[in-house]
Amino acid sequence: MSKISNLRDFKKVTISVSLVDDAQIRTLNKKYLDRDHTTDVLSFNLDAPVGDETYNLGDIIVNVDQAERQASEFGNDLEHELAELTEHGVLHLLGVHHEEDDR
Repeated sequence: MSKISNLRDFKKVTISVSLVDDAQIRTLNKKYLDRDHTTDVLSFNLDAPVGDETYNLGDIIVNVDQAERQASEFGNDLEHELAELTEHGVLHLLGVHHEEDDR
């Protein structure tokens, strides 16, 4: 059964989104993933029911410094880039991963 099917049993699904800088995301990346470098977005699955009606899917951490660099590189404004990175994080929380993650 897919994660999305399981979520249908709850009236409310929560996701936390935090906006951080290069230094903060590098610290988190090193602490939790043992990767000593900055990145654009991190996702942490919590997969935790909170009572009978709410499900906490997880946390998304978006690097605003990297989003600014990528926005310029891809011809987006900052708001659009932050939205894309948040969407990317949500996909990870729902179980969609990069091909290289499966290696």
